[in-house]
Amino acid sequence: MTKAARGDTVVAGLLNSDRRSLARVLSWIEAGDPRGQESIGKLGSTATSYVVGITGAPGAGKSTLTNELIKTVRRADQTVAVVAIDPSSPLSGGALLGDRIRMTEHTHDPGVYVRSMATRGQLGGLATAVPAYLRALEAFGFDWLIVETVGVGQVQIDIGAVADTTVVVINPGWGDDVQASKAGILEIADVFAITKADRPGTDDTVLDLSSALALGARRPWKTPIIRCVGQTGEGLDVLWQAIADHRTYLTRGDEFELRRRRRRLRDLTAAVQELAVRRAEKRISEDEFAALVEATAEGKIDPATAAIRILAE
Repeated sequence: MTKAARGDTVVAGLLNSDRRSLARVLSWIEAGDPRGQESIGKLGSTATSYVVGITGAPGAGKSTLTNELIKTVRRADQTVAVVAIDPSSPLSGGALLGDRIRMTEHTHDPGVYVRSMATRGQLGGLATAVPAYLRALEAFGFDWLIVETVGVGQVQIDIGAVADTTVVVINPGWGDDVQASKAGILEIADVFAITKADRPGTDDTVLDLSSALALGARRPWKTPIIRCVGQTGEGLDVLWQAIADHRTYLTRGDEFELRRRRRRLRDLTAAVQELAVRRAEKRISEDEFAALVEATAEGKIDPATAAIRILAE
């Protein structure tokens, strides 16, 4: 069987909800195998899943919260796939895959799929393969997709451009950070979830968040602040209702399609950038530019000038 024929078989299997085919396509995507993108290109328009982003500082309780949300989705007799973005090892480039370790109780549930992937050093808390991952999972037919990021910060707010609803997870005592916090965190949050809300300082955190939101730009959607205790499941029903309410808000007007449109355009830009980088790296390694590369390495030509000359060719 040729590679093309094998790829067609895998795509057909994915569209028929075959888990092995799904895993194969996701592995191709993450490895940068051309068959991954070829498979995605054959899926057509499959934007039927609703995407929830879970982000927050490391240790905020994102994984515990995600695990509880899986249970909530399943109680509603709906299916869910989780993409957990794990930090990469600076040595091997691999991921710890800690989220799959924590979510092993769902291993044998046919309505749940959990996949960890490494950031590969990417900023924004998201790996570059996430958009393709989501397309594959949508084509498989999951009702809900949850993307859990590695963290949040000044440059780690890309989840807002990927998810339909973004849940920002924080802990009691985070109030001081709100003042110095990156405005982007407040802007991307559609819902705030205060985890470990049984600890002291929760009331102060709610007050600080409410004040910060009041001082920010006015938005048609009023961002709710939900208190949760991930270990006991307290507040999870309220959090899920807030997510459902936001979905209703988006789909009631034009905002949902506008967000999807912005996402597609952002994915186009990212794809063009990635392709351009690959082609540039290939050209730099070609013999015809060896002298120019060597001159740059010796400091005889500045990198910007060398880049212009390489691309001008």
